[in-house]
Amino acid sequence: MVTTGLSERLDAVAKRYNREFRGESVEVPEAVEALPIFKDWVAGKLSARLASPFWEMVKPKKLQNCLDLGAGGSFLFYPCWREWDARFYGQDISGAICDLVNARGSQLNSKLFKGMRQAAAHQLDVYEPNQFDVAIATGVSCYYEWDYWDNVLSAVKKVLKPGCPFIFDVIDPEQPLAEDWAILEMYLGAEVELMPVADWKRQLKAVGVTIKKEQPGELFHLFKVVLS
Repeated sequence: MVTTGLSERLDAVAKRYNREFRGESVEVPEAVEALPIFKDWVAGKLSARLASPFWEMVKPKKLQNCLDLGAGGSFLFYPCWREWDARFYGQDISGAICDLVNARGSQLNSKLFKGMRQAAAHQLDVYEPNQFDVAIATGVSCYYEWDYWDNVLSAVKKVLKPGCPFIFDVIDPEQPLAEDWAILEMYLGAEVELMPVADWKRQLKAVGVTIKKEQPGELFHLFKVVLS
C-alpha cells in the first residue's frame, strides 16, 4: 500500500527527472547558481561524476537476467551491459527516460535489451519469482525514508534468485558534497533523506540483510548485499 505522503514523494521524484531528461530549465536562487555543484549539473557533468560504479561490484554471466531499478539511461550509457552480455530489464519512475531508452535500446542490442518499464522501485509484481540473477538500484534510496526502502528490499527479494546479489547505493551525509547536493536537489524538486551510513548498516542488519561488500564514493556509498 502506498500512503499519501509516499505517493507525493514518488510523484515529486518523477517530475524532477522528467524535467531533467526533457531539458527543461529550472530557476534557482543566485546563491545556488554560484555553487560548483550547480555549475557541473548545468554542464551535464554531475551525473557521470557522482555515478556509483555498480559494475565493479558484480559481473553477471552471459545471458543472465539483470534488473536495474531507477535505471535512467544506464543501458544506453554504460558499456558494461554489452561487455557482460547479460539481459537488461530496466525500470524507472521517470516516463521521459523510459520513452528515450525504449526508443533506442533495441536498436543498440535487441538480444540483451528487455525493455524499460515506468514504475517505482517497489512495484515489481509483474516479474516472476526468482526471475533475476542480479538486481541493481543506484541513485534511488536517497529520496525516501527507511520504511520505503524496507519495502523495496522485500519486493526485490521475491524476484531475485536466492543468494544472488542486490547492489544499491545510499547517500553519505558525511561527505563534503552532501549538503550542497541536497540543496540542489531541493531546488530541482526532490527532497533528499540524509541518513548516516552507520544507521543504514544497522537497519539492514536488523531485517536480516547480509552486507557482502561496500565501496565509498564522493557522495554515495555502494552496498552489495544478499537478501536472506
